[in-house]
Formats: sequence, C-alpha cells, structure tokens
Amino acid sequence: MTPIDLVTGGCGFIGRHVVDALLRSGRAVRVLDCGDPRGLPAGIDLCRGSILDDTVLASAMDGVARVYHLAGIAHLWSADRQAFARVNTLGTERVLALAPRGARVVHCSTETVLLAAGQGGGPVHGDGLPAPERMPGPYTRSKVLAERAALAAARAGQDVVIASPAVPIGPGDRNLTPPAAMLSLFLGGGTPAYLDCTLNLVDVRDAAEGIRLAGERGRRGQRYILGGETLRLRHLLARLTHLSGRPMPRVALPGGVALAAAAISEWLADHLTHRSPVATREGVRLALRSAPCDDGRARLDLGYRPRPIDEALALAVAWLVRRSDRDVRPLPEAGQPRLPLLTAAPGEAGPAGGAADQR
Repeated sequence: MTPIDLVTGGCGFIGRHVVDALLRSGRAVRVLDCGDPRGLPAGIDLCRGSILDDTVLASAMDGVARVYHLAGIAHLWSADRQAFARVNTLGTERVLALAPRGARVVHCSTETVLLAAGQGGGPVHGDGLPAPERMPGPYTRSKVLAERAALAAARAGQDVVIASPAVPIGPGDRNLTPPAAMLSLFLGGGTPAYLDCTLNLVDVRDAAEGIRLAGERGRRGQRYILGGETLRLRHLLARLTHLSGRPMPRVALPGGVALAAAAISEWLADHLTHRSPVATREGVRLALRSAPCDDGRARLDLGYRPRPIDEALALAVAWLVRRSDRDVRPLPEAGQPRLPLLTAAPGEAGPAGGAADQR
C-alpha cells in the first residue's frame, strides 16, 4: 500500500506546490483544508474542514505516514486578534496531538520568528528560538509559540521536523499573501515610497521541495531554513521596473516615518474600513530587523538546492499584471497611508482553521 502523506493547508500557495512535489515523488496525498480546492491535482484525497475540528482532523490523520502541517493564518492583520493564537498556535498543538504514533510531522514555520529577535545585521542561522515576548506582534507571537510546541513534542520523542521558508515568490498566489500583496501594490502604483530592507526571496517551488525533503531526510527536532536569494528592496524594485516596464517608487522612508504611517493604516483598518491595512506595525518592525538567512543546514542535510529567483519573479510579475483591476489588491482609500506591507512573512493565507499554507 502506498504511504499516505497529509498536507494541512494544501489549498494554499505553498501547500499546492507541496502537494505537487509529493505527487511527483510517488507519494499518495491527502489534503485537509477549508479553502477553495479548485485546481488541485486529480487523484488526491480531499478532506474538507478545519484543523480546529478534532473529529475532522482525526479522520484526516487515519493511515497517514507523514504530516506536512502548513495550515494557518499568514497575513499580519486580522479583525479578530485572537484568531492568530487559535489557528496558528492551538491548531499546531492539535495537529501534533492527533498525529498517528510513529508518523513524521513536518511543521512549516517561518523565518520571521528568527528575525523578530533582532540579529544585529548578521545572518539568521536558525539556532535557538526567541521568547514570545520578544515578538513584534500577534502573528509572530502565535508562530513562535507553535514552533515551541513542535520542539517540545520532538524532545518528548515525537518525530517532528521544522521547515522555515523565506519569502516565497511565484505565480498563482490567489490569496495575495504578504509577498504577492507587496508586488501587487508596487506594480499597481499604490505607493510613492518604500521602506528599504533585506528580503530573502525563494522560488515557491524550491520552498515546497525543501519541505518535502525535510519530511524525507530531515533530523528529528531540527529546524531547516529554506532560503533563496537575498536582495535589498531597492534592488528588487529595479528588477520589477525591468520586468514590468512600470515605474517604481524611488523615495526611501525612514523607519520612524514608516512605523507611524503603519500605525495610522492599522487604526483605520481596525476602526473604519475593517479591511486589511496596507501596512502593519508588525510588518514594519520585521522589516527594520531584516537580515540575510543561512540555509546551509538544509543544503547539507536535505540536499536543498534553490535556484536563482529571476524566473519565479518574472512569472509572479506576469501573473499579477494579467489580473484584472478588480482582482488586484485595492489601493488605499482616501486618507489612508500609501505604504507597502514590507515583511518576510509567509506565503499562507485564508479562512481561519486551515485554508492557508505556511511558508
């Protein structure tokens, strides 16, 4: 009997690519998600529902050899701030608790929990885990607590591996997670200025392959950063100009100004528009702490080999440009700060409870 791999959040951006990578390697795949399943490959076993529903989750776990846990909330703002803790933290705890005995669990985390500690400009190596109180906002706090639960399970003897993708780039990010939202905003002329920072961009196909390799070759209790190509944002903007022919912002904002603009944008979202803000304080704080990441451990243990980002970036730009105006992330309303959401946040997004995929 072919072993079954469960992908929670398999309808999300990275999740769909993980499903494809597993299928190519000859694995049977089951997806647990409450998001839109259209476009998923034929032949998978689809379970509709949330990771917060123990009955649905236990049923999805039946007969599973490996669990790839990507379900969660990746956006940096939610009208319900407690949703981050419910979905990202509690959801991960439920996945760990209900995974079959002996099954490997690959917990897909994010490099942002490492950036959040502040690196003093040096590369992020992935050693240790910062304390929750050092996180700059509710998203990273929920993710560091989820990763803490995964590491505790590994220490207790459960076969758990952690994969931490950098900023995933590629076409087809239907939920416009932070990386795609940032590109869309720039391509649509939605901001006159930018906050320069360091971004580590990874082809979403490489991130997915790295996650698959973590399930196959990773060492229990180990964290693997899945990096790609490191760029300053000003250099990324130059590439976007070349790829799209569209003018990019040329004014770099000081960090204090960016943080103030994000605070105003978030207040308007919380109290007036009730729509995702163009920028969040957590995103700006992460951008101010940005640093290169070191994926040497993944290269050594997993055989991880990311490609240059040029192809994925070109495909992402072409896909975003083809989207009709009504499908592109709307520009800020009158009076709302026009500042992009800058962060190395994950490629996951969707309804709470399992519709999204983590980086």
